Amino acid sequence: MQRQLLLTAGYRKYKTILRIRITQIEIMKKVLLGWLLFASVGALAQNKTRVSQTTNRIIPFDTGWRFLKDSLANAGQATFDDSHWEKIDLPHDWSINDLPTQSEGHIVGPFDKRSPGFTQTGFTIGGTGWYRKKFRTVKAEQNKQVIIYFDGVYMNSDVWLNGHHLGNHPYGYTPFFYDLTPYLNPANKENILAVRVRNEGKNSRWYSGSGIYRHVWLTVTDPIAIAPWGIDVTTHEISGGKATVNVKSSIDNKLSTPRNITLVTTILSPEGRPVGKVQSNLKLNAGTSDLVDQSIVLTSPALWSVQTPSLYKVVTEIRDGGKVLDKVETPFGVRSLSFSAEKGFLLNGKRVLLKGGCIHHDDGLLGSASIDRAEERKIQLLKSNGFNAIRLSHNPPSTQLLDACDRLGMLVIDEAFDMWEKPKTPNDYHQFFKDWWQRDLQAMIFRDRNHPSVMIWSIGNEIQERVDTSGLRIAKQLKDEVHKLDPTRPVTEALCEYWEPGNKDKPWSMTAPAFALLDICGYNYLWQLYEKDHQQFPTRIIVGTETLPQEALENWKMAEKNPYVLGDFVWTAMDYMGEAGIGNASYDTKKRNRFAGWPWYDSWCGDIDLIGQKKPQSYYRDVVWRNRPIAMAVHEPIPEGMVENISRWGWPLEQQSWTWPGAEGKTLQVRVFSHAPIVRLKLNGKVVGEQTIADTSIMAVFNVPYQPGNLKAVNVENGKETAEFELKTAGTAKSIRLKADRTGVKASRNDLSYVTVEIVDQHNQVVPNAEVPVQFSVEGEGELAAVGNANPRDVASFHKNERKTFNGRCLAILRPNGKPGVIKLKATAKGLAAAQITITSR
Repeated sequence: MQRQLLLTAGYRKYKTILRIRITQIEIMKKVLLGWLLFASVGALAQNKTRVSQTTNRIIPFDTGWRFLKDSLANAGQATFDDSHWEKIDLPHDWSINDLPTQSEGHIVGPFDKRSPGFTQTGFTIGGTGWYRKKFRTVKAEQNKQVIIYFDGVYMNSDVWLNGHHLGNHPYGYTPFFYDLTPYLNPANKENILAVRVRNEGKNSRWYSGSGIYRHVWLTVTDPIAIAPWGIDVTTHEISGGKATVNVKSSIDNKLSTPRNITLVTTILSPEGRPVGKVQSNLKLNAGTSDLVDQSIVLTSPALWSVQTPSLYKVVTEIRDGGKVLDKVETPFGVRSLSFSAEKGFLLNGKRVLLKGGCIHHDDGLLGSASIDRAEERKIQLLKSNGFNAIRLSHNPPSTQLLDACDRLGMLVIDEAFDMWEKPKTPNDYHQFFKDWWQRDLQAMIFRDRNHPSVMIWSIGNEIQERVDTSGLRIAKQLKDEVHKLDPTRPVTEALCEYWEPGNKDKPWSMTAPAFALLDICGYNYLWQLYEKDHQQFPTRIIVGTETLPQEALENWKMAEKNPYVLGDFVWTAMDYMGEAGIGNASYDTKKRNRFAGWPWYDSWCGDIDLIGQKKPQSYYRDVVWRNRPIAMAVHEPIPEGMVENISRWGWPLEQQSWTWPGAEGKTLQVRVFSHAPIVRLKLNGKVVGEQTIADTSIMAVFNVPYQPGNLKAVNVENGKETAEFELKTAGTAKSIRLKADRTGVKASRNDLSYVTVEIVDQHNQVVPNAEVPVQFSVEGEGELAAVGNANPRDVASFHKNERKTFNGRCLAILRPNGKPGVIKLKATAKGLAAAQITITSR
């Protein structure tokens, strides 16, 4: 039977489940995890009758914490003295901070050669850390319901309020919440919140970071309120210039008496205008929850897409007469998703090929601290380099990252787990999976389901038991749970060839039962099997959930040629910390396969490096995707008697550079990438080569004796020179140039200014081989949040006021202190003209 997923109206067989209020409510009541989308306060301007809001619903809880990295046993007690602890703000990652004892060649900055995680975690250190915060409620908050939300804590956290243990949350990537109400002290009396975080042993295959690395806040509501994760917005029947928006609202009544209320739901357009409204009168029984189903029809809706990510907003109010008891605003997008082997992936009825990349959750020099601007910049960089989709490998992200995807138009595969019951590292999530998988899956889906950017849910990556009877049982449980919680999106899982001990002799055909459970079949590094498998399974929908940089063209051709191939997700779109050197290339006297060790800490397999610059494979991908007509790369001189060894995820040691001092007269390899039939190469105005590119390739290889000047690659089409790509030899370093991504930022701890530091010659051209120590100083209303370069082997502090450039560049990240004003950054280096830049925070 043809498998086709038309997701605008949802899976019909699950439609009944959503109509059963009790089932949905009981699921939500059992979950001790949570997240509420942004809420607003104040009068509702468009109403004729002025109504009042009783309280600020959301109270940010990121500032004023104290921290100590120590395995103390009693710091959860209210009377514990934390006055000597470090003062910090959240989000906070202690693993990116300098270690207290430094030892040249062994312990440098945050890196320790003896790290338990070794190369997998980039030689960083976890351990146990404590956080404590003092706060008071005010009189107006008496008799309110107070809940604390954590968007992510890595990992195995315990929380106490005034000495009362609220609970434990093992998984480091899902949100959770606790009701503080029963244990709060009376108004104006001090409360003590304590959090213990244990990142112990070998528990991750990549850099996880440690601590409360995402945002925390309180919600303060009346006893009658919208429940955590209580708003579910879906769009149905998008046709004929209309769209039906369905809003399900879960309402809690924690009073001991029934209450009559009015639920008012308003939809605001992307411009903020009311475009639809509905209200329902309800009687809430005492101590119960109710699920209210409402629909609003929009005329001529602005559809959410990659090109035009239009966002509407649902405003949900609970009213008691003229008083607003609760109010929540939920952004959403109007869009339809369809997946089939015959037509591929259709977004709003139009086929979209997925130009995808896998990313891990760290933010480079900041570690895993999920500062809002860092998450947004990550998505901006990927969009500007041609990506239209990301796979969140291998865990749920921060809310801020999905918010950025919604605003900027980035499609998302939201992934739950990297392992199930069998471990990949001794102390990883497998030890909690049996008890926690359902709660963590619910947490991910309830929090993320209203994001229009999320198109596919993934239940796992390269699971060891994927074809065993236990694995098939678990996969069915996970898939069924996802479909129950959200019948509007398909489910995938990433399967790879058999690599584990005991599995290597299994034939690929054994994956058939596992794939049969999935809506979309994720293949890791197996594009060669797509067409063969399609012959046997013609309705199978395939996506390359992980692919290799050097196979970008082969994977893209598969998607262009075959509608049943949705596209691919390269490993990876950006460099990340951990899995050190899996993308390395190096020289040796003979060919051999080997991974890199100390001092490598960076994966070095990304299209974009750790500070946001394009790497050679990104230029190649530009041409593959036809985002650039021609590109060129020059291989560095290979030492005599040596051969180059390139890892599976690696790239040759080439650059977009024609600056090779000391190589005069030596022959360098030049690769030109183009879809044109002929490419021509010119050196200092003279033609030094011309080649025809075969239809099966986009590459021409030239060997050119190096001499300084201008090297230009030119497309030749129909006998005429068209597009070109030029490289110029740089002169000697003369000065420093500072380039900020934004010179105006918000006076907020959640904003950042990324300042690229470049070493330039007399013509302001970057000197690509410059490795210069640069010193920094900052004045005004901000601080130097981090400094670093893209060198995957340069283990050094991210928090000192000096860093060496790599390939002529490094990066300084400025963070406002929360006050309006100016932030001045000055950069100096011996023998070079200094530079200064001013950032304004408002």
